[in-house]
Amino acid sequence: MSRRQATEYLVSLDVGTSKVAALIGEVSQAGLVRVIGLGTAPTRGLKKGVVVNIEATVESIRRAVEAAELMANCRVRAAHVGITGSHIRSLNSVGVVPIRHREIGQRDVDAVIEAASALAIPADQQILHVIPQEFVVDGQEGILDPIGMSAVRLEAKVHMVTGTLSAAQNLYKCVERCGLTVEKLVLQHLASADAVLSPDERDLGVAVVDIGGGTTDIAVFKGGSIRHTAVVPIAGDLVTSDVAVAFRTPGQHAEQIKLKYGCALPEMVQHDPGIEVPGVGDTPPRRLSRQMLAEVMRPRYEELFRYVRKELHRADVYDLIAGGVVLTGGAAQTPGILELAEEVLDVAVRLGLPHQVEGIEEVTRSPAYATGVGLLLFARQQRPAGGSHLSGTAGMQHWMGRVQGWLKGHF
Repeated sequence: MSRRQATEYLVSLDVGTSKVAALIGEVSQAGLVRVIGLGTAPTRGLKKGVVVNIEATVESIRRAVEAAELMANCRVRAAHVGITGSHIRSLNSVGVVPIRHREIGQRDVDAVIEAASALAIPADQQILHVIPQEFVVDGQEGILDPIGMSAVRLEAKVHMVTGTLSAAQNLYKCVERCGLTVEKLVLQHLASADAVLSPDERDLGVAVVDIGGGTTDIAVFKGGSIRHTAVVPIAGDLVTSDVAVAFRTPGQHAEQIKLKYGCALPEMVQHDPGIEVPGVGDTPPRRLSRQMLAEVMRPRYEELFRYVRKELHRADVYDLIAGGVVLTGGAAQTPGILELAEEVLDVAVRLGLPHQVEGIEEVTRSPAYATGVGLLLFARQQRPAGGSHLSGTAGMQHWMGRVQGWLKGHF
């Protein structure tokens, strides 16, 4: 059977510490994204979200993309790629410009966003995103789309995200060596939030906590706009390491045991006949209880959520999250983790599943693919809308796309 050309399809690459996930989607007549291709491959080429082995990462990406192409019966040429890591930095900035013709036009909006992003950053950092939060027209705050308004002074509040130049270049190199073009590098926090949040949550105030294999990503929204982003260097790989050390078993077996039998709260584990744990080398396997496994896992997850709470207080955004926390990522499926998060964070916590998406059930019903789905949604938003007017959150995505276009030369 001949393969279809995929120029009209949406493609995302979630290059994570533990696995690479490639998704291929198309836009349905109802406007939803339909996932038609999925490919995953384990990886050993990343550490804490950053490429540390080019060859291993290239091989993982190639295998994931080929599996997705086979399922979708097409070939892909370009993709939206997620980026994260402890090298990511964020800050809020303000820009101001005068309005010469007494009415705000497109050039004025472009100029004020450019003024807000004109900050000195370290030589080894590059700008990844400049995201408008709101506009202020002659002192009037809370304006999302100021075009056409009469004014003498326009102010823009933006959220800027930067990353290490070498980390972005290495990720580009890995994807391009697989024969793909990187359409956009997108912060994984923002992609996950697009996939799991509702407009009401963004408006009320909410924090998305995406627990991956190497990092935990935090994104805080209030008033429909992004307010804070951060990366916590504690995630699923440390839990696996704890299990491997405590049970004296190789890492790959520890990961399997964690996924199959793990629980974040020992009190939720019922009596069980035990788990067969493979030994190291010639050491014979042993049987250990799920209760013991949960007692090993809980302290690390508790430490993670304490770090998250500390970061929210440090950034002075804890009081903004009246809507609570949305937990997503592969680890969010661990039994008891929502209850533990509520206990430590002292806010309401819910599981974040992808929405506005249909197709492969494994994707639509799993928080592990929230980033990949969010990248597909981002790709759909970047497509020309045939003159449609954007407002609210969609308008913010529009301006973000424009600014990213200006800064593409930095990569």
